[in-house]
Amino acid sequence: MRVALFVTCVNDAVYPATGIATVELLERLGVTVDFPAGQTCCGQPAFNTGYRRETLPLVRRTVHAFQGYTHVVTPSASCAAMVRRHYPGLAGAAGAELATRTYELTEFLVDVLGVVDVGACFPRRVTYHPSCHGTRLLGLGDRAHRLLAAVKGLELVELPGADECCGFGGTFAVKNPQVSTAMGRDKTASALTTGAQVLCGADNSCLMHLGGLLRRQDAPLRTLHIAEILNSTEENPRP
Repeated sequence: MRVALFVTCVNDAVYPATGIATVELLERLGVTVDFPAGQTCCGQPAFNTGYRRETLPLVRRTVHAFQGYTHVVTPSASCAAMVRRHYPGLAGAAGAELATRTYELTEFLVDVLGVVDVGACFPRRVTYHPSCHGTRLLGLGDRAHRLLAAVKGLELVELPGADECCGFGGTFAVKNPQVSTAMGRDKTASALTTGAQVLCGADNSCLMHLGGLLRRQDAPLRTLHIAEILNSTEENPRP
């Protein structure tokens, strides 16, 4: 099977290790991964801020970049939700067609490849933060939990108030920093009660927000994208 990687802006610019882990994980599972060089921003920041006209060229560029691929896989529920929920209205039939081919990483693994145990090993205590886009717009459900539960050595502990927003919300954090910070502090406080070593998620935008708050507290908890955990094996462990 050949797929296209939709790496997203945040991963490309700030968390390249997540993109690399996604490629290595998929290739280990027998998937050939292409990286269409024409991809840029999907337009979500502009769209969420109300700049619909400025969003359209980015939408058209994304549709063009991923033509010809049966599956487009992204390690971001947020960007997958942008394509799936808003591209049909922004780009008509072409946008709707791309929406049917776009998958967030965990749903691609579980629903398309039909795997839960990906052969990972990560001997740490981990708690999982489900992002709002993944929970409410994509309906990812327990896919991430099933994948994490199958990781050798991993102890998965439930995050209290897991369904509550972390406060990032893209441009919401910029326009409402005090509210965003307060929400993030509530989320990190809940995560710290679990005694976990790692706060895991499927959206690095959320993890960037939470990770910054944890570092400012000098808290004994780090953030890590689920792709990097699933890509950790006994032969090649994640540091």
